[in-house]
Amino acid sequence: MPAPTAERLPAALARRIALAAQGFAEPRPAGIVDSRQLRRTTERLGVVQIDSVNVVSRSHYLPYFSRLGGYRRPVLDDFIGRRHEVFEFWAHEASYLPVRLHPHLRWRMAAAEEQAWGSMVRIQRERPGYVAEVLDRVRESGPLKASDLAEQRPDRPGQMWNWHAGKVALEWLFYTGALTARARTTSFERVYDLTERVLPAAVVQAPTPEPADAVRELVRTAARALGVATERDLRDYFRLRPAQAQQAIAELEEAGELAPVEVAGWGVPAWLDPAARRPRWIRARALLSPFDSLVWERPRVERIFGFRYRLEIYTPAAQRVHGYYVLPFLLGDRLVARADLKADRQAGVLRVQAVHAEEGVDRAEVADALAAELRLAASWLELDDVAVAGRGDLAADLTSVLPARRTVVA
Repeated sequence: MPAPTAERLPAALARRIALAAQGFAEPRPAGIVDSRQLRRTTERLGVVQIDSVNVVSRSHYLPYFSRLGGYRRPVLDDFIGRRHEVFEFWAHEASYLPVRLHPHLRWRMAAAEEQAWGSMVRIQRERPGYVAEVLDRVRESGPLKASDLAEQRPDRPGQMWNWHAGKVALEWLFYTGALTARARTTSFERVYDLTERVLPAAVVQAPTPEPADAVRELVRTAARALGVATERDLRDYFRLRPAQAQQAIAELEEAGELAPVEVAGWGVPAWLDPAARRPRWIRARALLSPFDSLVWERPRVERIFGFRYRLEIYTPAAQRVHGYYVLPFLLGDRLVARADLKADRQAGVLRVQAVHAEEGVDRAEVADALAAELRLAASWLELDDVAVAGRGDLAADLTSVLPARRTVVA
């Protein structure tokens, strides 16, 4: 029997489907945001990436702000740290995930020798007794931070990955699932504890699926979060290997859970979540973290939005095009501008270091909408005002609409 003809989707419809799947087809809540909205957003996204950069805000706070507006950040802290409805693991980089996905990532924990990187694997091979001692200390004495261990950093440049032996051992135990993160300190340091003392008993006691079944669930989750996606998109969401993802996609397509489609202009095969919404329009307004799941895969962003986006944190200052910590600005169903932002907490100001518009946009409309979103962001960050530095081709337009309405902290 011949395979069914793939549906052809206009590029604009595919873009709206993708935005709806990510939560941008719905208006922001009019009232106070509580754990129900946070839970729904977390489940919808499946993965919320963590990053230590705090130029504007810790990155995991921003996807919720982009979709829900000015929620109270302590509510998210409570949702993550005390309710334990999410857990932390290496999914799409370091990430928060709904606890229901924990069993579906145990295959990765069990394959730590293949999946983890150098120093973690090496310490387990070379110093298994020391690793066991660290685990025993957590078991007997309770939650532990790497800084609690009397270890010296290696004598080499760098701080971020320049881990001492205790930190490496804790990270190995974290990767294998023996430990998990109970919390993060105010300096964003992990607090490790036994997984069974942190996650709900029902999650810990849930049976471990076969790896193929678990990967299929991860691809299914990715498909729902993306709406319409290529094989690379689906694979990248949970950092799966090509053969794993391809097998899962084929099985989900055969089961009718993924529909093959051709998207105009994409030039590569794609799959549609049959339950995905197909909105006629999107009326969103949002600043996006560089680590937001809508934009973290740069080829997908370029394919869907025609928006070439690069994070320039590690680019020398003289070579940066748009700035150090640049947030794309979503208006309607388009990425229309990008703003290099910094929360100057000492001065109480959200600083717009540079701001650039995309070609062909209505600059006055974009500036007015961006000004409103910046004022909301400043209020959410508990800053008193927004200041534009004057760099970028949208700076003058933005400056012209900001002074009339000084930010007021709620």
